Amino acid sequence: MKLIIGLGNPGKAYEQTRHNIGFKVIDYLAMKWNAPLTQSKFKGMYSVIHRPEGKVMLLKPLTFMNLSGESVSALMDYYNIAIEDIVVIYDDLDLPTGQLRLRQKGSAGGHNGIKSLIQHLGSQQFNRMRIGISRPPTGMKVPDYVLSRFSDAEIPEMAQAVEKSADACELWLSKPYIEVMNQFNGS
Repeated sequence: MKLIIGLGNPGKAYEQTRHNIGFKVIDYLAMKWNAPLTQSKFKGMYSVIHRPEGKVMLLKPLTFMNLSGESVSALMDYYNIAIEDIVVIYDDLDLPTGQLRLRQKGSAGGHNGIKSLIQHLGSQQFNRMRIGISRPPTGMKVPDYVLSRFSDAEIPEMAQAVEKSADACELWLSKPYIEVMNQFNGS
């Protein structure tokens, strides 16, 4: 089974924020695959989809960003999902708005959701899909920025980034992640 994880914060107040771009990708895949997230367990919402490539699970941890690892590790332990069979989708301040960057391992880079995952999984060796949200304007604090909404000008770029991320996830179901990286990095 493969597990696609989108990071974000639960609740209406956070729905359209920059920090919730991982949730957006999961929502897009759930809609595209007609697989609403109806299961509520492991401190998250998820669905299991039977696809030609095999079983796939979509997960939105509901622990708030900084505790995402609690949900992910509990679900992985229960379903016996190997660390190489996950991909984590999240926002990145160091990439231009809408740009994708895929990696197979790495540090948290200051992202508290990834810090939590590394802590709970005991490893930095997991597939990641980062979606650029750019840096905050001068004088704006990072927490305020990541919890702000996209501007009208950014919305089309981010919609495209969500679609590309979903395409990358679909390709990963049938190809090694390194091939997916080669095709989508920088897009």
